[in-house]
Amino acid sequence: MIRKKSILAVLFLALSSYNVFAQETKNKNEEVKKMEWFEDAKLGIFIHWGIYSVKGVSESWAFFNNYISHENYMKQLGGFTANQYQPEEWAKLIQESGAKYSVITTRHHDGVSLWDSKSNNAITTAKDAAAKKDVLTPFVSALQKKGLKTGLYYSLPDWSHPDYDVNTRIKKRYNVGDDANRWNKFVNYYQGQLAELSKAYKPDLIWFDGDWEHNDQEWRAKETLTQLRKYNPNIIINSRLNQHGDYDTPEQGIPVVKPEARYWELCYTMNDSWGYQHFDHHYKTPNMIVRTLVDCISMGGNLLLDIGPKADGTIPTEQVQILKELGRWTSKHKDAIYGTRAGVQSRFWNDKNAFSKDGKTLYIYLDNVKDKLVLQGLKTKPASVKFVGNPDKIDYQYDDYTLELNLPTANFDPAVTVVAITFNEKPAIDLERKEVNYTAYEIAGQSQVAHAIATISKSTAIGSNLFKDKISADGDLLDKNLKFTAAEIKEWVTKNAEILHDAAAGIADGHYAGLSALSKDKQTLYLFVEGTPTGPIALKGLKNTIARIRIVGEGSMIGHDIFNKLYWSSTPGIVYIDVPKERIDKNMTIIAVLLDKPIELYREHVGAIESNL
Repeated sequence: MIRKKSILAVLFLALSSYNVFAQETKNKNEEVKKMEWFEDAKLGIFIHWGIYSVKGVSESWAFFNNYISHENYMKQLGGFTANQYQPEEWAKLIQESGAKYSVITTRHHDGVSLWDSKSNNAITTAKDAAAKKDVLTPFVSALQKKGLKTGLYYSLPDWSHPDYDVNTRIKKRYNVGDDANRWNKFVNYYQGQLAELSKAYKPDLIWFDGDWEHNDQEWRAKETLTQLRKYNPNIIINSRLNQHGDYDTPEQGIPVVKPEARYWELCYTMNDSWGYQHFDHHYKTPNMIVRTLVDCISMGGNLLLDIGPKADGTIPTEQVQILKELGRWTSKHKDAIYGTRAGVQSRFWNDKNAFSKDGKTLYIYLDNVKDKLVLQGLKTKPASVKFVGNPDKIDYQYDDYTLELNLPTANFDPAVTVVAITFNEKPAIDLERKEVNYTAYEIAGQSQVAHAIATISKSTAIGSNLFKDKISADGDLLDKNLKFTAAEIKEWVTKNAEILHDAAAGIADGHYAGLSALSKDKQTLYLFVEGTPTGPIALKGLKNTIARIRIVGEGSMIGHDIFNKLYWSSTPGIVYIDVPKERIDKNMTIIAVLLDKPIELYREHVGAIESNL
């Protein structure tokens, strides 16, 4: 009897485990199906539109930080006219940019709702602004007519609402623990607004913000999610509801390494501001924006690129131009954008890359013009190699797990050129391959200039400095046993003697899309530039201050600019370094970046920014 009970217990346990496994599998499959359109989309357009565009002050934060009184901030309602607002043109521009969805601020932390909200104490553009109309409904309608997915940004806090506890950084109305009834009235208010939005617009996505001011119990987050799913079981929620959402939202800083979450989206400004600010002309170039999109694609994420319309409803000319150039590039390279999945990590291949959804096509994104591309570690032979959106033929050779492409450069894209390598099956890739070791004497004896210089560069970047102790810092003295077959190799070596005489291994992958090395004291960073970049080269996650930047071997200084280093964020900005085309070394250019102290790099997780003091 005891044995029979034991057998039954084991069977019951096995059945229970199977049921749990089956349910988990079902839930996972449902999640993948729900998230498929989002994972495929790759590009969305964020819209920050509100009364803050009247004076061009920071949205909500201007009064929260006491830079302007709340009274004066709210006076902007009188200037928010929307008298040139053309929602159909907005939707058309968004569609033509190549975006598959858009997210608009329905209400920011200042409490001003863009729709005719009937919730208690709601401030609306229909009732309280000069526009005297609901400006949200016509945009959502235009968006949905274009077949684009609808995302609604909604701020959990409302710093203007009389029942919310927080008013400004230094002022609170009450403590939640001391007045539960008042707090419950606010929760009912915000949940009521979400119900209005859900019923009126049937959004595909809700983009929360401001969750840091309270915990999930105080927000009643689970209750809010249940309510939203009642209206749309497949609603997608970002992570800013105390981590109860479906995907991560790194802000402003392009991740240095691929985020751990399968689903993620970088929200990103064109200049330094979310909403329209009259005096912010610090715009990134269209080239930079396209390359940021490629960054996201290669790491399996989306780019949510922000625009900030003016108070009259027009979109600034600079922003329109960026969207149009983005549209030019996305239209040409559709196959290499939508539905792609993350590629091989940058520590294996310097060029950014991604796979098609079925895994049988590898896309290589080139933001530099070069006539040769070598991929090592490909264990599967390609079936075809071609450009995306470019009819030029690519000749290639495949041997010993190495694919070598000869690239015609006449029709390279001005931003990013894409090569599609297609296989008959998902390719096997040997990521643990070993580089062939050479000595300086063997390199000196080579006649193939490009191969020799590429070998020297790769060896230097991993700390295997072939010419260490064989050349002086100024290149005047060479080991007498070095007999160079090709004068061009000797010329390049002596020109770059500064780095080759004692350079150490470079920085970790992800910070720079290329090879790098460091001086012995780690205060000079050397960046190897292959080919001719289509725009300034980018350096991510540098904490240091830059003293100067120059081209090795010629002593001339070159300029740089820093974007997304916001005064209220600890995340370093992106350093963009100008490399004049007329000063490019046809074999390999090396840039020396002198730092204020030994190099310090930021590799932390980039998340939501909770303060902009």
